[in-house]
Amino acid sequence: MALANRFRSGISFFKNIAVSDSVSSVRSNPHGGSLFPALRNYATASAQTTANVKVPIALVGENGNFASWLYIAAVKMNSLEKIESDLSEMIEAMKTAPIFAQFTKDPSVPRGTRLAAIRDACDQAKFAEPTKNFLSLLAENGKLKNLDAIVKKFMQLTNAHRGDVKVLVTTVMPLPPAEEKELTETLQEIIGAGKKITVEQKIDPSIYGGLIVEFQQKVLDMSIRTRAQQMERLLREPVDFSNL
Repeated sequence: MALANRFRSGISFFKNIAVSDSVSSVRSNPHGGSLFPALRNYATASAQTTANVKVPIALVGENGNFASWLYIAAVKMNSLEKIESDLSEMIEAMKTAPIFAQFTKDPSVPRGTRLAAIRDACDQAKFAEPTKNFLSLLAENGKLKNLDAIVKKFMQLTNAHRGDVKVLVTTVMPLPPAEEKELTETLQEIIGAGKKITVEQKIDPSIYGGLIVEFQQKVLDMSIRTRAQQMERLLREPVDFSNL
């Protein structure tokens, strides 16, 4: 029970954190240029009339905006699962074909050449038309270099859409199965029933001990490293003896 008790002691950290689910809360990127209007048009270019589609979690930054607009378009076109599958396949292809991956990120490649290559790759992979259009949009605007980060954020949205919650737990060594089960049960109590929790463990000896839990854009840092840093700051602060 020690692990769960330590985790529960930090629950108040989350109580005042509210994440809006409206796309209007997604912060615009001032450097988005002409790509954002194109993305907005892409998000509304649907044969269906689904109104007021909202992102399940608010994402910030350029990549978050791209992922959010793609999510909205995918939901409106009822193509969420297909687009998710296509993008996962593209990321895997780039991992297994580093030359192709480098090609997509090379700024010296002419835009027309990059666009033609992406469209050809999409045709060969039999990607859905919305996926092909989105990747072409990124290729035209030199944003394919951000594809991996965009897809990761898009997957955050699709997981949230299904009620899945991915939890990243950082420790100095792998958690024993019993402690991982205990932590998962505690997280389930916090996040609520009806949501599927997947715990991913990350090993980082530099935190010295304790654990860091990250999910749904929230971070609960109970590492020894952070506590030591907090103690160091406390010790460096001048003492006001007049109040003693």
